[in-house]
Amino acid sequence: MALTEIDGSALGPTAQRILGRRNLVVNGAMNIAQRATTSTATGYQTVDRFEIQYGGADENPTQAQVDITADTDPWNKGFRKALKITNGDQASGAGAADYVEIQLKLEAQDIANSGWEYTSTSDYITLSFWVKSSVAQTFYGYIDTIDGTGQRYSFSFALSANTWTKVIKTIPGAANITVNNDNGQGLLISFVPFYGTDYTNNNTLDTWAEKVTGNYFPDQTSTWWTTDNATFEITGVQVEVANSETEFEHRSYGDELLRCQRYYYCVAKGDSQSLGLGIMSRTIEMYTTVYFPVVMRATPTLSVATGTDFYKILRDNANDAFTDFELGSATTNLIGELLNDDEVSGALGDGGFVRTNNASSHVGFSAEL
Repeated sequence: MALTEIDGSALGPTAQRILGRRNLVVNGAMNIAQRATTSTATGYQTVDRFEIQYGGADENPTQAQVDITADTDPWNKGFRKALKITNGDQASGAGAADYVEIQLKLEAQDIANSGWEYTSTSDYITLSFWVKSSVAQTFYGYIDTIDGTGQRYSFSFALSANTWTKVIKTIPGAANITVNNDNGQGLLISFVPFYGTDYTNNNTLDTWAEKVTGNYFPDQTSTWWTTDNATFEITGVQVEVANSETEFEHRSYGDELLRCQRYYYCVAKGDSQSLGLGIMSRTIEMYTTVYFPVVMRATPTLSVATGTDFYKILRDNANDAFTDFELGSATTNLIGELLNDDEVSGALGDGGFVRTNNASSHVGFSAEL
């Protein structure tokens, strides 16, 4: 049955798209941070689904999930969290190979089934986000397609110092874009506080072109990178199939957490957290099983903090402590199997409770793109 307007006329395709779930970005409001709230490492370390990459730094930048100040423009729009990069002291200046960026990877089948006619120049997606920098300058970003012959769409945005700005980019399709209907990476979106000249060239902005290594956008002003403790904050990231921006689609914390858990599931973090029931499958081997709350994108890898006596099994009036887990061969995208086969001992068939045993313990499963 076709949807209709109140007057009975047919609902146009753009109007149909904005009903229901519009935002193709998971955790665009930065509310979920399963791993930690601050880190100086690269990769997925704090805010779920957003990956920080950097290189050539004299002092490692810090990534953090932070609170948004009350009565600012994003706060008044319902945003309470942001992802913040604080630059270190880059004492040697702006090297050609220096860089720092925030990457967001969207699953291919979500793009393929979104309703975006991505090979048509008259059909659009709109990217919008709130952003703030402590340094006034022009920044850049880009969108890469991954399948087929990769295409790139680069764009710029100018910021005043310490002022939240809403950036809106409406992006057409292009004949050479390919997006597979699978669980691989479909789009890469990158927001770039700084790229050195190894990665820049005077290419044309706001149009699709075939990806070229080292040619992301024009040479970038280095002021932000060379300013000690400069900051860059972002929130409210939305990608929607539309030729204009609509209000951000806020989702409940629980809804957003489940979406994040498709890509990363934190089972336990901290001391005395239950991991489930364990059983001695041999006298020196213990297994426990974790059931995932949602189907993960793919069979995950294990993310585990290791250390002396970080974990334990309580069984038969005994308490075996051990360092870490291995991922069992029966792990799928529905069930995780954990084992330890060199630090426990007991009778075959003994059962017990498996727990964390240190404030720094952390067990997670990762199926990130």
